[in-house]
Amino acid sequence: MAIDPTSAAAAYAKIANAAAPGASSTPDPNMPSFADLVKEAVDQVVDTGKASEQKMMESVNGQAPLIDVVTAVTTAEMTLETVTSVRDRMVAAYQDVVKMPI
Repeated sequence: MAIDPTSAAAAYAKIANAAAPGASSTPDPNMPSFADLVKEAVDQVVDTGKASEQKMMESVNGQAPLIDVVTAVTTAEMTLETVTSVRDRMVAAYQDVVKMPI
């Protein structure tokens, strides 16, 4: 399962509205924490990988067409590349923060 762009845009808009000038400094109890968002994203990546593996096993058993297997593997590959890219950006941001003078 990949993260759909509509959900990402809605989450971005929600965060942007919360950070707008004049917004209250108390956190919204209905807004998920960053840890919850990361956990949800990782769970989606794992589910995508499992679905891909399931399609491959079905293909080996002759129960799934090749196009479904290729689609599932490609989706899993794109999801993994996205996670790797986000990880690299987070590490770079952390390194920038560490380099900041106090």
